[in-house]
Amino acid sequence: MAEALLALGGNVGEVRETIDRAIAMLCEGNGLRLTARSSDYATPPWGVADQPPFVNLCIAVETALTPQALLRRVQAVEHALGRARVQERRWGPRPIDIDILAYDDVTLDGADLTLPHPRMFERAFVLVPLAEIAPDRVIAGRKIKDAILNLLVMTLPRL
Repeated sequence: MAEALLALGGNVGEVRETIDRAIAMLCEGNGLRLTARSSDYATPPWGVADQPPFVNLCIAVETALTPQALLRRVQAVEHALGRARVQERRWGPRPIDIDILAYDDVTLDGADLTLPHPRMFERAFVLVPLAEIAPDRVIAGRKIKDAILNLLVMTLPRL
């Protein structure tokens, strides 16, 4: 079994209910078991500012699925819950977004999946909930709790 870390979020509709349904759907059947879930966080939009705030959280799962099979399951759940990637604006409003942040210590750079997630260390809405469930987890040579401190230092204005 591998450990995968996922980020979930959304800002359209009953987001918390949609996220709960997404987690249940991900864990249906064989191949994936929830091991940890962070608190829900209300976060400002990232990338496109003129949209409602998001609800974000992270989960840890044990999985027998390959990274590509996990991606297919994630995308199937997103689609079933109303996400239409081809019709949406990049970083725009969406009912659900599920990103695979890390899969064990696997490094991939494919057309459809990059591991670890290439922008996770730039996003407090990912790092804060992730630190709640895996503060000492090392991803790409960085502890999550250290990555948060680095992000804060980089974003605070200097006088």
